[in-house]
Amino acid sequence: MVMGPTPDTATETASGVIIQRDPAEAAPGEATAGKEVQGRSLRQIAWGRLKRDRVAVTGGLVVIFLALVAIFAAPIVALLGHPPDQFNQEQIDPNLGGLPRGSWGGISKDYLLGVEPGNGRDVFSRTVYGARISLLIAFLATAVATTIGVVMGIVAGYFGGWVDAIISRLMDLFLAFPLLLFAISLIVVLPQDFGGFERNTVRMGLLVIIIGGFSWPYIGRIIRGQTLSLREREFVEAARSMGARSRFILFRELLPNLAAPILVYATLVIPVNIIFEASLSFLGVGVQPPTSSWGKMLANAVNYYQYDPLYMIVPGMMLFITVLSFNLFGDGLRDALDPKAH
Repeated sequence: MVMGPTPDTATETASGVIIQRDPAEAAPGEATAGKEVQGRSLRQIAWGRLKRDRVAVTGGLVVIFLALVAIFAAPIVALLGHPPDQFNQEQIDPNLGGLPRGSWGGISKDYLLGVEPGNGRDVFSRTVYGARISLLIAFLATAVATTIGVVMGIVAGYFGGWVDAIISRLMDLFLAFPLLLFAISLIVVLPQDFGGFERNTVRMGLLVIIIGGFSWPYIGRIIRGQTLSLREREFVEAARSMGARSRFILFRELLPNLAAPILVYATLVIPVNIIFEASLSFLGVGVQPPTSSWGKMLANAVNYYQYDPLYMIVPGMMLFITVLSFNLFGDGLRDALDPKAH
């Protein structure tokens, strides 16, 4: 049973504003100070929940830091490191089979994370530039997958019938492909020179298209299910009764109400794409040298991990921290945007 405000705890002004009073703060016989009761929007409620989740906030701050490192890679390397493609043979000891001079992989004030065995390239610089490659491919692939998945899912859920049947079977077809093997085959077969672009630029474009173009059914299914529920709501029926066209209902009525699942899915799929890009680079079909990539650094470190374990630890830890931060932030964002959360 819902009870309204009692006379001793609340009053209503002439303008209709309810003034809430706390009797415990007032002495007997004295007027209690009032406080206006203000409503909060869903965005404010979600932001308040997210701020209280310290784990999610920490993950979000790490994500922002990594994004800034990727954006400002060039000035960071110019200030704290050496060019990522510069060989520094003076840092290599030929008597030790090409291992770095000194301990801990050659760490010094000039080489903050040591140097690569065999060629002496700055590990710090290559790690910083590797963040740019990994995050760029992951963000672009996620944007492609989200765009295609949202459009296909909302169309299938709203129209239903044969449109839903065709799109759903198309989703099943794409999900049946072994994505890793298919990506390796396509990258090897497709031409690597296109319109005068640099080879690695073409490879990055192929990675974005392949990863995003074949992972959209995951969000497509989520959006389709949400749309099936939303299309029966009163605001959709009201729009139909006012003569609104399907395009207006899809992108002006339904799409804003799907922002929460889209945002949550995007934050959770980005780390998956980071791992996928690193896996392709590790297998030798991703970004090629001299362009730096965390996966390629791990592949090169396989030959030296017994003698220079730090060379493997640095890119491995960067992948671990990046993926963990995105997952923690995505989980917190999902809880904050859940209308049933308390």
